[in-house]
Amino acid sequence: MCDTLAIVESGRVLFGKNSDRDPNEAQLLDWQPRRTHAPGALLRCTYIDIPQAAATHAVLLSRPFWMWGAEMGANEHGVVIGNEAVFTRERYAKSGLTGMDLVRLALERADSAARAVETIVALLEEFGQGGGCGLENRRFTYHNSFILADTRAAFVLETAGRLHAVEEITGARSISNGLTIPGFARAHSDTIKTHVSACRARRERTQALAGRAESVADVMAILADHGAGHDEPAYSWLNGAMSSPCMHAGGVTAASQTVASWACELSPRGQSHWVTATAAPCVGLFKPVRVDTPLALGPSPTDISDEHSLWWRHEQLHRRVMRDPVALRRLFVPERNATMSAWMLAPPGPREAFDLGDELLQRWTALVRKHPGRDKRPLYVRRYWAKRDRWAGIDLDAATDAQKTPTLGAHEPTPAGG
Repeated sequence: MCDTLAIVESGRVLFGKNSDRDPNEAQLLDWQPRRTHAPGALLRCTYIDIPQAAATHAVLLSRPFWMWGAEMGANEHGVVIGNEAVFTRERYAKSGLTGMDLVRLALERADSAARAVETIVALLEEFGQGGGCGLENRRFTYHNSFILADTRAAFVLETAGRLHAVEEITGARSISNGLTIPGFARAHSDTIKTHVSACRARRERTQALAGRAESVADVMAILADHGAGHDEPAYSWLNGAMSSPCMHAGGVTAASQTVASWACELSPRGQSHWVTATAAPCVGLFKPVRVDTPLALGPSPTDISDEHSLWWRHEQLHRRVMRDPVALRRLFVPERNATMSAWMLAPPGPREAFDLGDELLQRWTALVRKHPGRDKRPLYVRRYWAKRDRWAGIDLDAATDAQKTPTLGAHEPTPAGG
């Protein structure tokens, strides 16, 4: 479950996306350089092989650790793409290209948003979409919608099986886990699954907020939003806190967690990209990144907790804070907000930002550890998270203050994918 938005204005495009997946489904930043490929080469995507392109663009991807494809990303030509799971009445194929595969393929092969649309449509018609897309349930599958943007334009692309519809964006536009292009939605939407995803409530909220957004900082605030009048997640027995853009897992029937966030401003004069590279934007810190500046961020995370990857070190903070977010966020969010405000005015280099972010993460985690408090979440939410913590091998009640947080630069870069 995810939310993506774009705001097209004269001279610039704003873009934002939350990637909402299973709570232990760590996501990593993956830099891939420009490459040329031998004639006849095959490319292994998540489940199937397809012909490789003669040349691929440099890309920066935010992708689930176990997938070839990406939830969101950007390329060297200023194209950004994010995808959404959507539920339709068309047949779900057992294998094919996943929506995440299509995001990465379009970024690697297209030099504009319009060409990215054409790339996905051509691949969809030739190879179809399909295959399991969940970590906890590998049989969980869906169709996909996309927002594709560049420095001058943006588009919504919605699919149902091999069918598709396209809408060019003017002004503010958001998508969630339901089809939205009117005729296409009426013809193909699965109303029950769409309802369970709570996408209509989220899209109503993100659309309203996007209509008032004036800056990339406003986009970040949308991604961290818990809904009108809510400073903390509002949980439902059915689907946890899936009714707001900043999603928190804990439902009995459906559950999903924001595991990574991306916000950017695109213009012909240049692009600025900001990522959390961690879960929960209400707790995380947006840091500047560049497609042409690979960073060594430590070993790639998996679904097992570790002390070295950024994503899991942040979970030591995130999972503690969510026990009592109103009280515990007060310990560090003012400093987080002041840091991000200063960075908006004078952005540091990516290396400097990630290093400082790591120091702040260590200090904030220590502060929260000293104020454990009482878990104020509903019992079903506590049980949900206790199980996921156990699966990941994470013990929030263990004495961990003596752990040393490694310096990011001491690690090797994340290994490049195929």
